Amino acid sequence: MHRDDVTASLLERCVFPPAGSPLVCAVSGGADSLALLILATAAGCDTTAVHVDHQLRPGSETESAVVAAAARRLGAGFRAERVTLAPGPNLEARAREARWAVLGSDAATGHTADDQAETVLLNLLRGAGVSGLAGMRPGPRHPILGLRRSETEELCRLWEFSPLHDPSNRDPAYRRNRVRHEVLPLLGEVAERDPVPQLVRTAAQARLVVDHLEAEADRLVADPTDLAAVRSAPWAVASVALRRWLRQCSPDGQPPDAASMDRVRAVVDGRHRATEVVGGWRVVRSAGRLSVEPPAGGVD
Repeated sequence: MHRDDVTASLLERCVFPPAGSPLVCAVSGGADSLALLILATAAGCDTTAVHVDHQLRPGSETESAVVAAAARRLGAGFRAERVTLAPGPNLEARAREARWAVLGSDAATGHTADDQAETVLLNLLRGAGVSGLAGMRPGPRHPILGLRRSETEELCRLWEFSPLHDPSNRDPAYRRNRVRHEVLPLLGEVAERDPVPQLVRTAAQARLVVDHLEAEADRLVADPTDLAAVRSAPWAVASVALRRWLRQCSPDGQPPDAASMDRVRAVVDGRHRATEVVGGWRVVRSAGRLSVEPPAGGVD
């Protein structure tokens, strides 16, 4: 097929804002993010490609030139950002937080269906509950979530772009890489079929449940610190409101895992006065209210 025909065909499975809408795209220079940039401009969005250099490996400062050249060729805007990360734990989470701080909360990412499948498995391992099974929400922030990684690579080939390859994407020290390169291929062998479509369908079904529960949480537990409101709502609904509230305690912006929520439920039910959740934060019950207390040493 011709390049433009493939582009138009893929675009039908994407969820971009209306033509003319401003759209910031996070573009690392890899195949997925370059495909995002190609498709965003093809959708007629007023697109700006933003490259964020985390300064975590030698030569990373030169990669923004690749993204700048791609943006010029496609008629998109371009902005280069650089962030500095101190050595220490939770590097991935801190890098993600720093990246979003300069991208802005409405930026679009190049996550694909393959990323969705990985996210579902990672959330399942983390004990994230039904909200974790729902994965990433399709929409303007994840506009190419309906595409496969192989399709973004093929699109780049047709457009004669040469994607960058981040060596950290092969590093088994990162759990996502082990899920990508070890767990998913093994699941495919066991199932004797590609597991990604099944995991993506599971996420879509879980999203329907989560959307319903979130609507009920807005209606029944508008204030998750109000102990009476939390107690009067079904736990399936109350836990959604509490998870959203407790995201503030997580160093990576993730809601508490299932084990933490079991402990929070014991506080809500009156079996305990307080409990620890992630990162040393504590949920405390007092005078009909719930509150969170930071770790004893404070928050960095």
